[in-house]
Amino acid sequence: MRVEIKPSALHGTVTAPPSKSMAHRLLICAGLSEGESVVRRLAFSQDVKATIDCLRALGAEIRLDGDTAFVKGTDVRKAIGKTAVLNCNECGSTLRFFTPLCMLCGEERVLRGSPYLMTRPMDVYEKIARDQGIRFKKAEDHLTVEGRLKSGVYEVAGNISSQFISGLLFTLPLLDSDSEIRILPPVESKPYIDMTVAALRQFGIEVETSLRGARQECRATWQSQPINYRIKGNQSYCPADVTVEGDYSNAAFFEALNYAGSSVKIDGLRENTLQGDSAYKILFENIKLGIDPIDIADCPDLGPVLFAVAALCGGARFTGTRRLRIKESDRADAMRQELQKLGIDVEVGENEVIVHGGALRQPTEVLSAHGDHRIVMALSVLLTVTGGVIDGAQAVNKSFPDFFDKMRKLGLEVQTNGMDQ
Repeated sequence: MRVEIKPSALHGTVTAPPSKSMAHRLLICAGLSEGESVVRRLAFSQDVKATIDCLRALGAEIRLDGDTAFVKGTDVRKAIGKTAVLNCNECGSTLRFFTPLCMLCGEERVLRGSPYLMTRPMDVYEKIARDQGIRFKKAEDHLTVEGRLKSGVYEVAGNISSQFISGLLFTLPLLDSDSEIRILPPVESKPYIDMTVAALRQFGIEVETSLRGARQECRATWQSQPINYRIKGNQSYCPADVTVEGDYSNAAFFEALNYAGSSVKIDGLRENTLQGDSAYKILFENIKLGIDPIDIADCPDLGPVLFAVAALCGGARFTGTRRLRIKESDRADAMRQELQKLGIDVEVGENEVIVHGGALRQPTEVLSAHGDHRIVMALSVLLTVTGGVIDGAQAVNKSFPDFFDKMRKLGLEVQTNGMDQ
C-alpha cells in the first residue's frame, strides 16, 4: 500500500492507543491462569492477534467482545498428544515469549513465522536447549522445540533483547523447583523487564528482584552490577480483571508532530507508568536543546521517531543504538536511507547514530517503509512538512492499524493507493 501525504498542519487531541507491550504480557498471564480472566482495552494489531492465536494453539479459550478479551487459561505443562503449531506471524515478542513456554510439556511444538522473523537472534534459547538436551531446530519459516525445561540458575548477558528474559519470567514459575535469572551488566531495556514483572504480579506470580542493596530506579547501578530475579517454582497464575494502559511508544509519533509545526495534545496515558518509552518527552526536548549524546539503550523502539525529531531540530547524536539493527528492519540504516532522500545526512556506527543538521526537502523518490511500522510512522511525521509518498505503508497494521485514521482526524491530507480514504 502506498500513501501520499501532502504538507499539513495537524491540530486537535488524540487518545493514545493501548500499549501493545502490555497487551502481550497481560494476555499471556491470562492464558496461563487457572480460571477466566478479563483483559480490557485491547487494540487488535497483527502482533496482538499473533499472541492470541498462540495462546489458543496451546489450549486457552479466548472470546473477544469489542476491545475486551475473556480468557479461560490453560495448563501448558500438560501433554495434549499432538504437535501444537503456534503462528507468530512477524512478531518477535510473541516468538520469544512463547518459545520457553513450549519447552514445558515435553512434546513437540512448532512456532511458525515469516522468514525474516526466523532470522532474528534466538541464541539465548538455543544455548539453554543445548545445555538441557532439548531439541531446538530452526528452519526458514519455523522453529521446532521438544523437551522439558529444568529449573535452575539462568545466567544471561544484559545487552540481549529483554524479550528473552521476559519469556523465562513467564515460564520459570511453572517449574517444579525454584529458579534464578542472573543478568550481567550492562543491562539494556530494563523497563520492559519491569513491565513483565508488574504483569506477573497482577496475576499472583511472585518474583523477587535484587539489585544488591541498591535502589531499583538507579540506572547507574543496574548498568554496572548484576540483577538477580528469584522465581519460586510450583506457582499458579490466578485469574484477574485488567485493563491495558495507553501506549507511550506510539503516542510519541503524535508528540513529534509538535516539532513539525502542528499542535497536537495526547490523552489516555498513565502518568505513573513503567514504560521506558515514556522518556520520549524528555528526549525530544533534549534534542531540541542540543544535549549530546542522547542514550536510547533503554528505549530502542523510540529510535525512528527520535531520528525524525532530530531531522526537524537541527540534528543530534545518539548512543545505545546497537540493537536497532535487529528489529523489524535495520532501523538505523533504514532511517539513514530515507532521511537522505529528504536531504538529511545520517552516519550509522556500531553503537551510535549521528543525524546531521540540514533543511528538509521534498523527496523526489518514493520513500520505503522497509517493512517496518515504526519507519512508516516516523516518515509520516516528516512528510507533514515536505509532502511525499511512502511505499509499504501497510506495515502500520503490525502495531497501529488505525494510525492514518487518527492522523486524518487531526487534519492530515493523505491519499491511500491513489484514492482518498
